[in-house]
Amino acid sequence: MKQFVIGGARSGKSSLAETLASACGDNIAYIATANVAFNDGEMDARIAKHQQQRPSHWRTVEAPIALADALTQLQNHDAVMIDCLTLWLSNCLHEGNWPQQRQDFLKALENFNGELIIVSNEVGMGIVPLGELSRSFVDESGFLHQAVAARCERVIFTAAGLPLVMKGPAL
Repeated sequence: MKQFVIGGARSGKSSLAETLASACGDNIAYIATANVAFNDGEMDARIAKHQQQRPSHWRTVEAPIALADALTQLQNHDAVMIDCLTLWLSNCLHEGNWPQQRQDFLKALENFNGELIIVSNEVGMGIVPLGELSRSFVDESGFLHQAVAARCERVIFTAAGLPLVMKGPAL
């Protein structure tokens, strides 16, 4: 099953996704999309917290840009977890190769045959931001989320640590 877990910052989406992945078995691959070149101290602390929360035996693959390639190479696990799409989108927009990376990822997603849990931040529920780059980011994340949700059997929105299944079977 392909599952999409979406919600705001600190909504509980990563914890829920980790629980879903753990329920699939012990052979879990975790695709981290953060680009350490852009990190500051606060981001380093966020990453360290995520690393401490997930089981140490999970395989971690860093894919700040080539997410499709990473996903394609990880078909032989009990589950694959991607955290998160909005960091990946930001990296791709910065690199200037977003349209091709988006197309490649959506194709890899369609072709993926295992258990997959994808995490992303919902950023489009507030006001329209000032600045072209910020608006582009919000717009592209919304288009990406729609495309991913259409390809997943279950979509779960999280808020205040509570999951709301929007598509697919109940938890």
